[in-house]
Amino acid sequence: MEKELVVVIDFGGQYNQLIARRVRECNVYCEIYSYKTDLAKIKAMNPKGIILTGGPSSCYEEGAATCSSELFEMGIPVLGLCYGAQLMAFVLGGKVERAAVREYGKTEVAVDTSSALFADVTPNTICWMSHFDYIAEMAPGFRAVASTANCPVAAAECKERNLYSIQFHPEVLHTTEGSKMLYNFVRTICGCCGDWRMDSFVEENVKAIKEKVGNGKVLCALSGGVDSSVAAVLLSKAIGSQLTCVFVDHGLLRKNEGDEVEAVFGPGGNYDLNFIRVNAQGRFYDKLQGVEEPEAKRKIIGEEFIRVFEEEAKKIGAVDFLVQGTIYPDVVESGLGGESAVIKSHHNVGGLPACVDFKEIIEPLRSLFKDEVRKVGLELGIPEHLVFRQPFPGPGLGIRIIGEVTAEKVKIVQDADAIYREEIANAGLDGSINQYFAALTNMRSVGVMGDERTYDYAIALRAVNTVDFMTAESAQIPWEVLQKVTSRIINEVSHVNRVLYDVTSKPPGTIEFE
Repeated sequence: MEKELVVVIDFGGQYNQLIARRVRECNVYCEIYSYKTDLAKIKAMNPKGIILTGGPSSCYEEGAATCSSELFEMGIPVLGLCYGAQLMAFVLGGKVERAAVREYGKTEVAVDTSSALFADVTPNTICWMSHFDYIAEMAPGFRAVASTANCPVAAAECKERNLYSIQFHPEVLHTTEGSKMLYNFVRTICGCCGDWRMDSFVEENVKAIKEKVGNGKVLCALSGGVDSSVAAVLLSKAIGSQLTCVFVDHGLLRKNEGDEVEAVFGPGGNYDLNFIRVNAQGRFYDKLQGVEEPEAKRKIIGEEFIRVFEEEAKKIGAVDFLVQGTIYPDVVESGLGGESAVIKSHHNVGGLPACVDFKEIIEPLRSLFKDEVRKVGLELGIPEHLVFRQPFPGPGLGIRIIGEVTAEKVKIVQDADAIYREEIANAGLDGSINQYFAALTNMRSVGVMGDERTYDYAIALRAVNTVDFMTAESAQIPWEVLQKVTSRIINEVSHVNRVLYDVTSKPPGTIEFE
């Protein structure tokens, strides 16, 4: 089914995914493309609106990311954010200069509520600023519709051409009425009716999968995590007994998780799936021996997954399709969706090796953000305790163990993580913290236990609060809970003599350690 589309053109900004996510909250489908994407391709998509992201450069510098003035002449509403606002002014004949005073952080902004962009917004509202440059002179035909004490053009518009620019970041939660501003642009200015809904997504994709698969056989990579579980149930709903789900226990799961996955999806569970469990722990440990670099570990784990699936496919006969639970942040963070730097590779992104025995990969969730995946899970009738389980990366504990992965280290981090999760639940915090886990650092330090010198590992605890997993703040866990977790880990987990708590936000950090 054709759906309304808003395109985000990425100039290297750190919030590109967040902008797309906010647009989708308006029930409008949104995709991210690099500023290098051919304008004819963008035009052919027939978008209802275009949003230009922030970026790390000054738009007037030689070699800076830019766009053609033709972008603003297509008759499509355009909203420039931060760098995108400055670029719009610069390309259309205005002046952008280095500001005498940098604005960073929460700032009071006076907005002109007669502008469609700021309809129903408080005249003096709090917004998140982050810029060195400013629009010193607006392009011909524009008028200022917002300002701050240090920024005379905090927003501008050329209503006749449907061109709008905002110097601050409406997409971040620190901008208190930012969602309302983006809603005004998408739903009012662009005229979108909002046809992007998860109930219709399920219906459309079940139909599309049936048509694509036909009488073919499908092999699903089932990890037991939210993404792969939702993908498996979606495929099961579409093609039933044509689906075989292979669960690879790579020895990098949380404590007892392999058995838990089998209990849910295996013969004794509630789902009509052809379930195969492959215990391949030793195989993965052998491949990871001596490997310390995070990207190398990810690639090894991803490659070994493919090899295991090849072998299982041969055992069950001809298999036409492989299903994976790839989601949209995986795609963007792997450098395939926009202009931002590759943050990390994902084992389920990038296609198959040349020697693979499957015809094609099916990735039914590839266009979805995490919270949209959860909504699909609920639409499919998956129980809430499965839909809202803790996120877990594809490479598993392989990226929660800093440095080389060994069976001994896996046991250490499994035991520490189990204690941590148990005490978070005992304190009644499990429903209020979005993600929490223990990681094993590669640091060993001197300690004293039982009057004896020790030289053992440090466990790092991580807990974050986030809406979309693209930005996150460390959770403020009560001190007494952290003390109890620390005491239990040091007393109950061998080879650990120190526990640390990570208070880094995302950005600059990531939620996972590697």
